[in-house]
Amino acid sequence: MKKKLIPAVITISVAAVLAAGADAGAAATDPGPGVKAPVSTAASAAGDIARQLGLGSAEKPIARAAIVDRDGTRHLRYERTYHGLPVLGGDLVVTTGPDGRLRQARLANRSPLTLSTAPKLSPAQAARAALAASPSVRYTANQPRKVVYAADGAPVLGYETVLTGIKADRTPSRLHVVTDANTGKVLASDDEIKQLTDDTSGRPATAQRGSGSRTALAATGTGRTEYSGTVSLQTTQSGSGYQLTDATRGGQSIYNLNHATSGRGTLMTDADNVWGDGNGATPQTAGADAAYGGAATWDFYKEVFNRSGIWDTGKAAYSRVHYSTNYANAFWDDSCGCMTYGDGSSGTRPLTELDVAGHEMSHGVTSATAGLVYRGESGGLNEATSDIFGTMVEWHANNAVDKPDYLIGELLNLRGDGKPLRYMDKPSKDGRSLDSWSSGAGNTDVHYSSGIANHFFYLLAEGSGSKVINGVQYDSPTANGSTVTGIGRDKAAQIWYTALTKYFVSTTNYRSARQATIQAASDLYGSGSAEATTVAAAWSAVNVNG
Repeated sequence: MKKKLIPAVITISVAAVLAAGADAGAAATDPGPGVKAPVSTAASAAGDIARQLGLGSAEKPIARAAIVDRDGTRHLRYERTYHGLPVLGGDLVVTTGPDGRLRQARLANRSPLTLSTAPKLSPAQAARAALAASPSVRYTANQPRKVVYAADGAPVLGYETVLTGIKADRTPSRLHVVTDANTGKVLASDDEIKQLTDDTSGRPATAQRGSGSRTALAATGTGRTEYSGTVSLQTTQSGSGYQLTDATRGGQSIYNLNHATSGRGTLMTDADNVWGDGNGATPQTAGADAAYGGAATWDFYKEVFNRSGIWDTGKAAYSRVHYSTNYANAFWDDSCGCMTYGDGSSGTRPLTELDVAGHEMSHGVTSATAGLVYRGESGGLNEATSDIFGTMVEWHANNAVDKPDYLIGELLNLRGDGKPLRYMDKPSKDGRSLDSWSSGAGNTDVHYSSGIANHFFYLLAEGSGSKVINGVQYDSPTANGSTVTGIGRDKAAQIWYTALTKYFVSTTNYRSARQATIQAASDLYGSGSAEATTVAAAWSAVNVNG
């Protein structure tokens, strides 16, 4: 299916709430860091927001999240329904002042909803159309649900069918296929499973199920990891042995799939609380790396953004290691809220490096916040967000063995050439990723269109040109020949996180990301500040202009 370019998110000013394309209203002075508020904060304002935005009587905003700044500014996130049907690509996020008055709104699609909800095709016909559009994988289809599809242009009545199967590279797939409810035409497809890379190899494996249990007696163990050296791990005592469950971080747990491709696996246990021996061929070693990566990612989000886990609820995700046989990939799965790691094509190089753990868990954060659609330019931003925060997890952990850098998966040797999986200073060094934006960016695989935002983030943090950072040589070009002076990675991360959680919506594209990050920098450091000016300059340096 040919991918469509996702339209720019509309920003609406206070003075002209319904004026398409208007710039964001001015930010309040010194809003301070936002904190999560009860969803009821958004729910109680839903009716007023609908009236101010001029939504039709059949449209209803459904509260999803709320963030309140120190000065009382509220950022309220909503999904939307039409005659009770979910509107895919109908989400919006609004900013109101302490007095409740609307300051700005970003809608994934502001087209009026006036369509009929009576389909010409049946759900069974929709399922057959979805299956016919994906012949390369043996899928089974669920019962389609009727939706309004609004992520690409004018809203259309559709059916969403979830197809479940295993792709040729042995990655599980839950493909959401949207078809026109009147013609059967495929409108979009989007996989729940977010892979580290599109490049895998290996042999099939047999599925099996396992289970584990946990207790509440916290202990401190030792992890002898493959990639991060000897580290401390928080574990749970169970009788005379130990379980690889971290009760201090929401109950994060590590399960061994033992080469299965389904089920949770078996909770990893040990007699002496020393996990692994640094050798990737030893089953416990991957568990130690995954546990360390999960803890480091939890700590990064908590200590830098005051975010308590992926969903900001204090609840932890879990990890599964030893997926399939010789599976050279890792992935995030929304349906289980879990990370899964293969052992690499040799079976002895698990994909449990620190920045990979940060990458996969950050897919969960993106899903829990902006919900960036995993295709087109928004899909590239989704992947880049995981690379950006996976990199920042490395810098925050500052591990002496896996030294922080702007290289993704540099210790994995995934392709057997000793090179990193991706580069942030000049993404095209991997032979596929984009250094800068062009009109075809939305038609590029999301793992490679992500290079645009990765490059932007590097330039924002470190600046352009040749330099050595933490022992690594970088040489970052600019598309317009400009010189960019970085503002530091910590400020850059705060700007990206603020934009993600307060301003990005599901269909945010690169131009809209530029607007959102400039707004975020203005919120944090002041309108016209050096930080906001550098954000604009870094985007222009990757050919994303206003």
